[in-house]
Amino acid sequence: MVRKRQILVIGNNTNGCTPKHEKIAYDIGTEIAKSNSVLINGGLGGVMKAASHGTHDAKGLTVGIIPQDDASLANEFCDIVIPTGMGLTRDYLNALSADGVIIIGGGSGTLSEACASYMYKKPMVAIKNLGSSVDPYIDGYIDHRKNIKIIGVDTAQEAVQKILELTTA
Repeated sequence: MVRKRQILVIGNNTNGCTPKHEKIAYDIGTEIAKSNSVLINGGLGGVMKAASHGTHDAKGLTVGIIPQDDASLANEFCDIVIPTGMGLTRDYLNALSADGVIIIGGGSGTLSEACASYMYKKPMVAIKNLGSSVDPYIDGYIDHRKNIKIIGVDTAQEAVQKILELTTA
């Protein structure tokens, strides 16, 4: 049996998540399901919930790795919930669980997950022009190490296509 590709989607939680973020996340979730990949995310609201919803509606598999120790706190579209009880430290579990990462907006939490992914050299794609904490690094590197370039794209379809090109399961 071949292991399925695992794509981490990160971005704005409920605070700061706009209808535009939600639409892009939903469409990315749908495209992930169509690619027969597994959606990994933080399992909560905002971009995480919208991406899970898209994957769920397209009959894909969603995994929510939540910072709390209570699985009932995950959004209703998570098929598998991993309650870590680790708080923000769970960002490293998210990064290490991923074959590649798609970034949709986001603040300091998203930047933390992007940095964890960067340290582990996970391929990353970011939607451009969303005013996120990651914007200064799109089409460049987070630091002098030049571990992995964060590639900027314009659409949900481009994001999933590019991450599929950059990753293998």
